[in-house]
Amino acid sequence: MKNKRIILLIGLLAVLAVVLTGCVPGSEQFTESAPLGFFWGLWHGMIAWISFFISLFAGGDFTIYEANNRGWLYNLGFLLGVGAQIGGFFGGVRNRIGSRRRRNSNKW
Repeated sequence: MKNKRIILLIGLLAVLAVVLTGCVPGSEQFTESAPLGFFWGLWHGMIAWISFFISLFAGGDFTIYEANNRGWLYNLGFLLGVGAQIGGFFGGVRNRIGSRRRRNSNKW
């Protein structure tokens, strides 16, 4: 029973990886006549690690960042997407404040 779950999980992860990589930056579907905006930048930031490994092994046309974009809106979305992967700025600040409170409350 446990082996079936592991096989199912691996299969679902493989399907998810294929679906997520359908919109990687650097492919020919993005052109200068239709530049990408904020939400595409957000998506490309969220799949940046997947895009990195695809560009590492496939090389060629695939990149981490799309050159045909609308400028600062795409950049903002990309940075927010990358930041969301690591918990963002506020997640790290919140954890530090919480750990200080726990340390100080244990003194009394």
